[in-house]
Amino acid sequence: MRRSPSALLDSRYAPPPEPGRVAWLSAQPFAHRGLHGDGRVENSRAAFAAAIAAGHGIECDVQLSRDGIAFVFHDDALDRLAGRPDRVASLSSDALAGIALTGSGETIPRLSEMLRLVDGQVPLLIEIKSTNRRVAPICQAVVRALEGYRGPLGVMSFNPLVGGWFARHAPRIIRGLVVTEEGKHTLRGRIERYLWLWRAQAQFLAYDIRDLPSRFAAAQRARGLPVTTWTVRTPGQLQTARAEADAPIHEMPLEAFGKQPI
Repeated sequence: MRRSPSALLDSRYAPPPEPGRVAWLSAQPFAHRGLHGDGRVENSRAAFAAAIAAGHGIECDVQLSRDGIAFVFHDDALDRLAGRPDRVASLSSDALAGIALTGSGETIPRLSEMLRLVDGQVPLLIEIKSTNRRVAPICQAVVRALEGYRGPLGVMSFNPLVGGWFARHAPRIIRGLVVTEEGKHTLRGRIERYLWLWRAQAQFLAYDIRDLPSRFAAAQRARGLPVTTWTVRTPGQLQTARAEADAPIHEMPLEAFGKQPI
């Protein structure tokens, strides 16, 4: 049977990984920014410890300090989570490490510290926050933090240049592309998804649950790219995730999973 041009380009620029390298992606749910709530702040040590205790994987976010250290923090500014107007990138690592997370007794953790806490007990998905073309500094900071780490993990980003950087400089690390189809249901949006997939040389997808089912996600999953989906917050979304993806990235109560972990 004749293959379409996009399928041929998929195989060339984003070949599926060996199944054994990514089997961990479908073995458990992933707690979005750790298992937060009930007094635990997102992307905090307590949220990560709770996810480990529950046997759930962890999805976390990484921003870069002014002096090139990777910190676990979602926003590019500190106002929502720390009550300060500063941007993360404007502060040194020493300054960031001393800033308290609002509503907790914790401070912002370095990625290296978070890795020591997890220590391979559960899988990790590390979302690298980068909105421009200069991705090398944050990618290098993540690689430095990961030196010696042996647990299952993958890096991912909305920015396809991040995946491309890892494909060239750290190919041993599983890399993914974060995807949303919001506002991109046109022909241009469909073409962009393929271009970004190829540029990222993605080995898995992290897909917006609001877009599932998706023809693009289904096609990539059928050819061997695992699909995780974010952010699962309702029983209906969990049902969709179970049907259309390999693992949910969730903010659900633990009892929602019952005896069926995924």
